[in-house]
Amino acid sequence: MVTIPRLVIAAPASGSGKTTVATGLMAAFAQRGLAVSPHKVGPDYIDPGYHSLATGRAGRNLDAYMCGPELVAPLFAHGARGCDLAIVEGVMGLYDGASGQGELASTAHVAKLLQAPVVLVVDASSQSRSVAALVHGFASWDPEVRISGVILNKVGSDRHEMLLREALDESGVPVMGVLRQAEQMATPSRHLGLVPVAERRGDAVAAVAAMGAQVGGGCDLDALMALARSAPGTPAASGAWDPVGAVRGAVGGGSSCDAAVPLPAPSRNRGSVPDPGSRTPHGLESRPGGPGRGRPVIAVAGGPAFTFSYAEHSELLAAAGAEVVTFDPLRDEALPEGTHGLVIGGGFPEMYAPELSANEPLRKAVAGLAAAGAPVAAECAGLLYLSRALDGLPMCGVLDAKARMSKSLTLGYREAVAITDSALAAVGTRLRGHEFHRTVLEPGAGSAPAWGMHLPERRVEGFVQQGVHASYLHTHWASAPGIARRFVERAAR
Repeated sequence: MVTIPRLVIAAPASGSGKTTVATGLMAAFAQRGLAVSPHKVGPDYIDPGYHSLATGRAGRNLDAYMCGPELVAPLFAHGARGCDLAIVEGVMGLYDGASGQGELASTAHVAKLLQAPVVLVVDASSQSRSVAALVHGFASWDPEVRISGVILNKVGSDRHEMLLREALDESGVPVMGVLRQAEQMATPSRHLGLVPVAERRGDAVAAVAAMGAQVGGGCDLDALMALARSAPGTPAASGAWDPVGAVRGAVGGGSSCDAAVPLPAPSRNRGSVPDPGSRTPHGLESRPGGPGRGRPVIAVAGGPAFTFSYAEHSELLAAAGAEVVTFDPLRDEALPEGTHGLVIGGGFPEMYAPELSANEPLRKAVAGLAAAGAPVAAECAGLLYLSRALDGLPMCGVLDAKARMSKSLTLGYREAVAITDSALAAVGTRLRGHEFHRTVLEPGAGSAPAWGMHLPERRVEGFVQQGVHASYLHTHWASAPGIARRFVERAAR
């Protein structure tokens, strides 16, 4: 069992300053020369971008709903391998999890799965002695959750700090940091949360540096490091998650989630990921275009318009035998040379609709690849990009549907089953995913829908046609590595 020093940064509620504190601690410890592994509880794609900027390592998500509790510790160990310290930013309030599912996927749940000490970030701006009651309540609610320190945020003055410290002396939970307001630490937000790093890189670098300076100056880093080192051996019974092993053990059509869901009946610039080399899964070597005759090229959309992706997806594609190449639909007028398959994840295409529409050569290239039957996987933003139009501006026209912005937010976890065979999944494949958007697609499903869902209501959703699989549903392929294997096998043909 490997011991990885680790901390979970949590809060009583959203808006308390978790992201600022977690990112600032990552930056401060990295400035000390430590290799810091950044993690985020839940499905959020945006915060990990700031974590990555602070540490120089890929930000990784730990989602006990989408991936299952059994994968949290192995995925953590995979991401933190070789690091001096791992910092896990929580989600919402400490005990807030998947709706109606108890503690599942909450920060507290993940902290217990990792056996990690928790540091509670408290917005102290409107309280003094009451802070002790709040911290005591959170610390005593679940004895298995080890709340071992408090960082006081938005403290107004020296006297305010003194009152807070006196109150917390009675709680038994030590104060490990005190932070005042600082304008330079502000990060802009819009309809889906913080503005991603890729859209404001210069300003984001400055903001992260400011977070590191203030959080590092206001917190007892030595005490926090000692607390992190008090964590026991990492509880991953089967060891660290490994993309090559995951692909080798995967069922070709994807794997199933553990929930039995009653759903509708089925219808019939190169940026390569590290090469897995000789560890390519057995069976792909002899396929045309496979590793034995040139690895199939999988193009992955990136750049400011398509920032939502999980690091494990590219790792799984590479482990399945692909050469993964990133491209920017805002800038590149052609797909990467020799593209065999295309992955277009989430992001903010609505913010860049004019630029995406103006890049007509790439739109035609994407439409041509899809018409040729190549596998295309599109999630959320990718779905909109493949539509005929977004807010009246022409998109790729692969799907006979139109998209528009909406005032309503669609947000939440989903349970889904594949109801049409596709390049991603065989009929009957069950997955858990997440929806997060303020757009509407009309129609919302094609004649061959991608998924059947029953949360929050029973419905069909998405499109499957030729090699295209397009849907609003965000998925985490570590929960079903057969997706990557199936996709690469399709591309290798």
